[in-house]
Order: sequence, then C-alpha cells, then structure tokens
Amino acid sequence: QVQFVESGGGLVQPGGSLRLSCAASLSIFHECTMGWYRQPPRKQRALVAHVTPLGLTSVTKSVRDRFTISRDNTKNTMYLQMDNLQTDDTAVYYCDFVPLRGGRWGQGTQVSVSS
Repeated sequence: QVQFVESGGGLVQPGGSLRLSCAASLSIFHECTMGWYRQPPRKQRALVAHVTPLGLTSVTKSVRDRFTISRDNTKNTMYLQMDNLQTDDTAVYYCDFVPLRGGRWGQGTQVSVSS
C-alpha cells in the first residue's frame, strides 16, 4: 500500500518561510507526477503545485511567485519551498498523485501563519 508522509509544517509569522517534505513509500515514485494539495479551515482541498517525473513544474497562480515545488527521485521525496508566507496560506498540506488515484490521504502537515 502506497504511503505518503508529510512533514515540515509549523507556526510562522507573515513573511516567514517553510520547507515541506513528502516521503513516498513507492518504488515507482520516479515515474509519477506528484502534487501538493492544501485544505484551509472550512474550505475544500485543492491542488497547489505539481511536478512531473522529469521535474517540469506547475504552481497555481495565487502562490506562483512564492512557492517552489521540487523532487528528488533518488530519495523518493518531494518538497515545497514556501516563502513570504501569508495568513491565507494557513492550511493542512498534503501530497499525493496527480491526478488523484483514489487512495487514502496521508496525515498532512499543518501550516499556520499568524502574527
């Protein structure tokens, strides 16, 4: 069973930075397009960014100038560098396939931006 373990979240002040990591127990990780999703309080979960097996990236417009997605196929790990964080970035962040394959979500990592 595929398992994704997200880490790196925390409480930061506006303008701060965090780097999220997603470790995947998946032998074919290097063949999969992967993405970061987030779910703000009382809102729907949505895709924020994704990266193809070869490293091509796409980041949603609202955070494109502040978030950077990357991956290390040798470590079966994906990252999300988040700079100049704003209060609207407060959410639980998850990693998963793109498109989704219907599996169970990981536990996510909480990002809270507050002064």
